[in-house]
Amino acid sequence: MAVASVETPASDRDLVRIETAVSSLASEVAKRLEVVYGRVEAAGRRVDDVRIVAVTKGFGIDAVRASVSAGLVDIGENYGDELIAKASRAPAECRWHYLGALQRRKLKHLAPIVSVWHSLDRSSALAGVAKVAPGSEVFLQVNVGRIAGRAGCEPADLDELYAQSRRAQVRPIGLMAVAPQGSLDEARRCFRWLAGRAHSLGLNELSMGMSDDFQVALEEGATVLRLGRALFGERPSQKAQHSYNNV
Repeated sequence: MAVASVETPASDRDLVRIETAVSSLASEVAKRLEVVYGRVEAAGRRVDDVRIVAVTKGFGIDAVRASVSAGLVDIGENYGDELIAKASRAPAECRWHYLGALQRRKLKHLAPIVSVWHSLDRSSALAGVAKVAPGSEVFLQVNVGRIAGRAGCEPADLDELYAQSRRAQVRPIGLMAVAPQGSLDEARRCFRWLAGRAHSLGLNELSMGMSDDFQVALEEGATVLRLGRALFGERPSQKAQHSYNNV
């Protein structure tokens, strides 16, 4: 007599599918992370001295779980709604970094979740974070390339912004910047300037360097790298993102 197969309930199949997807992605992230670590060492830096923030913007919750499985618990997001949605389904050990522009109406929802704020570039942003999350660690963002429309305070305004941050109920721990795209020489110039200013202000942390320029950033003193594509590959299309974020 043939033995009848037992069909796995749909909920169990879904669980198996998710666990398989996370395991596969975690393996890929781990391989990519080893490449990143190699480049950290090639830049003359110790892996333990650099914090890698896995930027999961545009990727699904699987990317967050895979990052944690690969040993990366610092997770970065640029959009408040995306961060809030993922945090509700993410492993408890995640340490959330908010990287995007601040929207006042979202602050009270982000405050219980976010550990580090990377993009404070004006007095109103300092006041907003201080009100909902006093004592928070913050980076002051500088528009190092002076690119029109890009976030960050003007380089000439940094001293005043730093002074304001010291008076606010937040903890300024470092400077943050996004270098101009297209020229690693220009990126190096901007990173070197930022490192010099951080040193002059007595700040130890530098959030600078993304997938295209992080080795240059490391050579100029970065302590925090914000990496997306270097860990996960190209971001999916908008249509794929919708599907992926609902896994």
